[in-house]
Amino acid sequence: MFQVRKQETTFRKILTFSELVYHNIVRTIRKTHGNALMSIAMNLMQMIIFVLAFYFMFSILGLRGAVLRGDFMVYIMTGIFLFMTHIKTVAAVAGSEGPASPMMKHAPMNTSISIAAAALSQLYIQMLSLLVIMFAYHVLVTPFEIQSVTGVMFMILLAWFTAVAIGMVFLAIKPWSPGLSSLLSTIYQRANMIASGKMFVANTLTPQLLNMFDWNPLFHCIDQSRGYAFVNYAPRNSSWEYAFYVGLIFLMIGMMGEFYTRKHASASWAARQ
Repeated sequence: MFQVRKQETTFRKILTFSELVYHNIVRTIRKTHGNALMSIAMNLMQMIIFVLAFYFMFSILGLRGAVLRGDFMVYIMTGIFLFMTHIKTVAAVAGSEGPASPMMKHAPMNTSISIAAAALSQLYIQMLSLLVIMFAYHVLVTPFEIQSVTGVMFMILLAWFTAVAIGMVFLAIKPWSPGLSSLLSTIYQRANMIASGKMFVANTLTPQLLNMFDWNPLFHCIDQSRGYAFVNYAPRNSSWEYAFYVGLIFLMIGMMGEFYTRKHASASWAARQ
């Protein structure tokens, strides 16, 4: 009946938050499969299939010579890795547990922990898959060289950051209109199959075609990553600053929407999600 509340230090609060996020990351990874390793392996196989599919498609269509001079598989992987990281994170954040979820009835749990766990679990899975595939290709197939590993990693993190921001906007809409949120999230993910620009380089596009793609922050991230990966490619029609500022804008909108939604949460929403 009576409880004595202990005053926690800031450091202790950070540790508690980190611990809760960690346990939720483990729980999120194990959602797709009871075995966490199998869950990661399934994502790894999906990424390998994507890479091989695009490799054979370019080879059959005779488009290998039309891309950048350098390792063709690195060209494909810079597109696929960023694309998979982006859309998987958007889906994970948009599908994370909202304020009406039964998990929120447990006192330490809140929506910020759920969002952080969903975003970080996807970053962990995608980065682990990337390292395994790149290492296997370097050792088993042919050694390759990346001009700036730091730059490429920065673009992957930027693609992930923009995905978190966009996913939070969909998450804020979800309690009010679950159907609309799901539809918009699906349309965005499907549109990025083409609009991400993973199948071509921005420098080869005409101004008319460029206008169809340069709205997309992922398009800028992928093109910039190829500029960091290849010594003979300098992206002129993309900017990582654009993706960063778009991510900040959507993050602020998503945080304000999520805060407002959390304040007006209703238990009946759980039945509609």
